[in-house]
Amino acid sequence: MQNRIWHRSYPPGMPREITLDSQQTIASMIAQSCLRHAERIAASCQGEQLRYADLDRLSVAFGVYLQSVGLQKGERIALMLPNCLPYLVALSGALRAGMVVVNVNPLYTARELEHQLADSGATCIVVATPFLSTVQKVLSGTRIRQLVTTPLGDLQATVALRMAEKQSAAVLPDEVLLSDAIAKHMGRSLAPLDIQASDTAFLQYTGGTTGVSKGAVLTHHSVGASLAQMQAWAGFALEKPGASVVTPLPLYHIYPLAITLVSIALGSENRLIPNPRDSASVIAEMRRQPFELFIGVNTLFNALVENPDLQQVDFSRTQLVTGAGASVQGAVATRWLAAGGAPITEGYGLTETSPSATFNPPGRNGTIGIPVPSTDVLVVDNDGHPVERGQPGELLLKGPQLFAGYWNRDEETRNAFTPDGWFKTGDVVTMDDAGFLYIVDRKKDMILVSGFNVYPNEIEAVVALLADVLECACVGVPDARSGEAPHLFAVPRHASVTPEHIEAHCRANLAAYKVPRHITLVDALPKSAIGKILRKELRGQ
Repeated sequence: MQNRIWHRSYPPGMPREITLDSQQTIASMIAQSCLRHAERIAASCQGEQLRYADLDRLSVAFGVYLQSVGLQKGERIALMLPNCLPYLVALSGALRAGMVVVNVNPLYTARELEHQLADSGATCIVVATPFLSTVQKVLSGTRIRQLVTTPLGDLQATVALRMAEKQSAAVLPDEVLLSDAIAKHMGRSLAPLDIQASDTAFLQYTGGTTGVSKGAVLTHHSVGASLAQMQAWAGFALEKPGASVVTPLPLYHIYPLAITLVSIALGSENRLIPNPRDSASVIAEMRRQPFELFIGVNTLFNALVENPDLQQVDFSRTQLVTGAGASVQGAVATRWLAAGGAPITEGYGLTETSPSATFNPPGRNGTIGIPVPSTDVLVVDNDGHPVERGQPGELLLKGPQLFAGYWNRDEETRNAFTPDGWFKTGDVVTMDDAGFLYIVDRKKDMILVSGFNVYPNEIEAVVALLADVLECACVGVPDARSGEAPHLFAVPRHASVTPEHIEAHCRANLAAYKVPRHITLVDALPKSAIGKILRKELRGQ
């Protein structure tokens, strides 16, 4: 593509293109890193640690188990686990055995779980025992034939115990404990496999915020490209021996999953936190020892600044704090800094981009950044024509990190791309003369008020400036006079907050047609597992 104006904004030393080894896969990357960094700590969680040498031997043993029960290269393996060490072992073992990983939210209802298992055609599931009852409700409607369970305790100690006992603990019919599966195959080698970069590594299901959850086909190549792009702009934070990343976001989401794979590639420590909604436990881990990288989303940062203990965190070694998943509101970023946090740097990506798309040079905010290396962008109008610089339009992307399509959904895959191969993100952005992109809103969330485009993000950012409002969300509702009207849902900090007070603030800061016609005070807002506010659940209320 001609005129990649954003290259002029790249930090010194940033490559404009990434170079990929055509033979490299995520499986081979894990194997090589485990060998290269054997004595380093790969991960820690709630007082337990896992060295790279441990990750190597445990994951190989689990991969051998998968092969021993007849699972073939390319079969889908579902992982229904919170952030924990068994997740990393199962993830690595499945990939090294040539399987396709299907990440599952442990908090799914039976309906949601059955859809994902049936849609993916998963034949094996690894589930944490607290969530086993949900799995048992749906097994008859799926192709699952191998059920592997694990408690959330010390996996290595349990494996050692099973090896010493040389017997299995009593479990349900057709169920095997992860520790038993590993213990019985410890020391064996994986059967030779020809894993290609073009092979599928993940069926990563979209969040389902705009419809039925779909499986994005992510190949070893697309994920590898994304990791190379992320290393190019964020790898400096984890390159030194002993570096660590604090990961409170769930690994079944593409953003923390990719950060985890970058951490493995660089031989750093991943400090896993099982429950991001427990701000006290997040801050306790942050205080345990300094860290180089912290990842979060807007709602998490907002929750953390409410805890005065954040001011006790030592940020002296912190190289980077990244926010993604949803725009980090300016008011939240300001309160985070005031509470002592290191500056938040925003990035932008999607499940369909494995997930890398844009980045900000450290220290810059208020924008989703500039395209990552080897990536092209267009900003177009509803007819697909490029818009003038500074005008809003839909963001289109091209690059090696793009997904291979939606699983078993040919029509939706075709609709996701332009005829000449540009991926349609559905996000409305503007681009400035330096190539920086600014998110306006989701195209589907735009509100049309008497012919004027109104973007919920703008209204929410204004309301977030009110100290009396904890968080808010805005959606469009039918209106007889204007076609549509903004409806704001706000969580007040105290009982004295009134809709009238919020409306007056909006009128002082927004054009009249943007002021919410309806304002509803609520105790809480519906959110996805990663903390993204679900506007679709507010429509119709």
